[in-house]
Amino acid sequence: MSAIEQMKLARGYTLGQLEKLDGADWDARPDGFNNNVRWNAGHIFVSQEGFTKAIVPDYEIRKLEWNALFGMGTKPADWSGDVPSNEELIDALKEQTSRIAEALEGKLDRPLAKPMTIGGRQLTTGDDLVQLTAWHEGIHSGILNAFAHILRK
Repeated sequence: MSAIEQMKLARGYTLGQLEKLDGADWDARPDGFNNNVRWNAGHIFVSQEGFTKAIVPDYEIRKLEWNALFGMGTKPADWSGDVPSNEELIDALKEQTSRIAEALEGKLDRPLAKPMTIGGRQLTTGDDLVQLTAWHEGIHSGILNAFAHILRK
């Protein structure tokens, strides 16, 4: 399976988990969790945008203002003002995958401008990073799955 197909598979799973959470309180933070459904959904979106920019430096990040809400190290307790609705987040996640797949087409073999080391592993190509994004999304989708069980009404 190609890295792009892995990315699409992960996104399909994420959207399925969010569908299970229809009607749930997306802003509840169950005991033992640092964040909520809304943060995890937004974090998946902003992370994918940032990872794509690392692969394609001229890629224009969408919803850049969401980084302040959902970027690494952020948390709902620090939010003030408007946050995206459930529908806005789901719509953004739905449209993102095909847009990013198109932006990455033919570019995955290229070396990254700034190689990364994560967990002792060197990521040197776009393909390496897209595989990481699928894994990263899978982690957050697993959290969404736990929320679906905890917040089920």
